[in-house]
Amino acid sequence: MKVLLIGSGGREHALAWKIAQSPRLTTLYAAPGNPGIAEEAAIVALDVGNHVAVVDFCRSHAIDLVVVGPEAPLVAGLADVLIGAGIPVFGPSAAAAQLEGSKGFTKDLCARYGIPTGAYKRFSDAESARAYVREQGAPIVIKADGLAAGKGVTVAMNLEEALAAVDECFAGAFGAAGAEVVVEAYLDGEEASFFCLCDGKNVLPLGSAQDHKRVGDGDTGPNTGGMGAYSPAPVMSPEVVERTMREIIQPTVRGMSENGYPFTGVFFAGLMITEKGPELIEYNVRFGDPECQVLMMRLQSDLLPLLYAAATGTLEGMKAEWRDDVALTVVMAARGYPGSYEKDTPIDALPEASATTKVFHAGTTMKDGRLVATGGRVLNVTATGKSVSVAKDAAYAAVRNVTWENGFHRNDIGWRAVARETA
Repeated sequence: MKVLLIGSGGREHALAWKIAQSPRLTTLYAAPGNPGIAEEAAIVALDVGNHVAVVDFCRSHAIDLVVVGPEAPLVAGLADVLIGAGIPVFGPSAAAAQLEGSKGFTKDLCARYGIPTGAYKRFSDAESARAYVREQGAPIVIKADGLAAGKGVTVAMNLEEALAAVDECFAGAFGAAGAEVVVEAYLDGEEASFFCLCDGKNVLPLGSAQDHKRVGDGDTGPNTGGMGAYSPAPVMSPEVVERTMREIIQPTVRGMSENGYPFTGVFFAGLMITEKGPELIEYNVRFGDPECQVLMMRLQSDLLPLLYAAATGTLEGMKAEWRDDVALTVVMAARGYPGSYEKDTPIDALPEASATTKVFHAGTTMKDGRLVATGGRVLNVTATGKSVSVAKDAAYAAVRNVTWENGFHRNDIGWRAVARETA
């Protein structure tokens, strides 16, 4: 099979690394890619925002499957154009991608189909939103409705913080994403991420992970796109998984189909495991980043036929086999992230990959023959082990072998699970 992978982050590097292992693969192309992806794929100069150009490339290179990594091209309708041209694509239509592209859309779907989630209201003006926040009190959650690169959510623990978050959204801090705001109830519990493949009707549960959104140790500081993750998440017991499938995933699949936009691709359900059970925080319509990295390290099955089956409606009967090991990734970010940060700082050394350790490139490029950091989140240092504690020690040992003066990282990735193991 000839495959085109769209994207340039750590998630896409992990997907490229796993797809490249498939005996069914003949050629893997990637656009725009990064230096890590270049080790697995042929990088092509392709403007992925130009949908006609993507279709032309697929036709001229006889592409059998397009795998779209990030959410923005999906929300922009790339999958629709490819499907219209008869090219199989892993990723939902623009209409189905509203599950991530509009938090209000998802909350309305939850209300319609009885999917457990926090109570909410949608607002298109600051004054009404501020009045509702004062009425509800804190803690409370303020969300920009649209795509904000993981940064449009404020979990406000006091009224002042909540009102400031409302003002920030409507003042344009997140661009068009903040033109509408969703205010929802604070859910108390433990967060987890759950992933399923879907072909529009059939669902294949994959695995769970736990992300670390706050920038600082001890879950302090502002939210980020994710500072580390591990898989599986111990809180996702077989009972919780069964309830998640029955109460959240299956009603979503049914609701999307009944409303005329069947979902194909990967469901990434952000969950809060409360005293009442799993409740939906939000959906994403692509693999998580950095959750994808730990999932790919644990996946024993060939990924490519699973992606192709989800894209072509042939997922029924497919299975995914997993290694028993735990995987853990530590995100190395540029100093200043998630605020402003310096770009093009040199990365002088990376640890050698091994059977249990891998560094995924998330925000890097080559400049004048040197590897440099270009993004906020730059490297995903990932390791596996028989327990979270072992995987954590291996990952941080690899972090110490990274030579990058401008980088920083959290020192406590996996702390919840380590506490469980040592209790």
